[in-house]
Amino acid sequence: MTRPSASNADVPHITDDGAPVVVRRSARRRRTVAAFWEDGNAVIAIPASFTKSQEREWVRRMLAKLHKQGERQAGSGRRRPATDQALAKHAEHLSQTYLGGRAVPTSVRWVSNQNSRWGSATPADGTIRLSNKLQRMPQWVIDYVLVHELAHLLVAGHNAEFWKLVEAYPETQRAKAFLEGVAFATSRGIPAEPDAEDPAEPAWNAAD
Repeated sequence: MTRPSASNADVPHITDDGAPVVVRRSARRRRTVAAFWEDGNAVIAIPASFTKSQEREWVRRMLAKLHKQGERQAGSGRRRPATDQALAKHAEHLSQTYLGGRAVPTSVRWVSNQNSRWGSATPADGTIRLSNKLQRMPQWVIDYVLVHELAHLLVAGHNAEFWKLVEAYPETQRAKAFLEGVAFATSRGIPAEPDAEDPAEPAWNAAD
């Protein structure tokens, strides 16, 4: 294993709780820096023009912001479920909150092979699968997709009874509009900046 050079030896490669740190340089960014969770990684998005010293400074600053954000979300029960186990536990909570606990999945998993759907459910065996692309999106969007798939364990089709169940979740219309916007942008090749979509996860100006 090679020894890190002096120019990048002090750039953190893992968070305090052991998650990998990914630094993503973008030519489209000019002054803003953003941080978000993606597939269990702490992603720090910075302008491509940043020097190594600027990279070190902003990686440290943004990791600190992610850490504080995680504490705040954990305290309010809103931390993103990164693992299948956490996702299943969160689904149980949503079922109790919005569906009277009637939807009881046998498993809830993140999957990487759903290219045309955000989620899917199989009522026959009680399984639910969510696209890992959702992990970059706001928690209220993830919750909507989970409630949607939980409702399918009770009602297979998209009839009036189904939507009555789903709309017990108060962010249903907002989340549907959000996902429609993402699908529209993706179909036209417009790159998404998911970290800037949620007011709770803003981008920071590097000049601040």
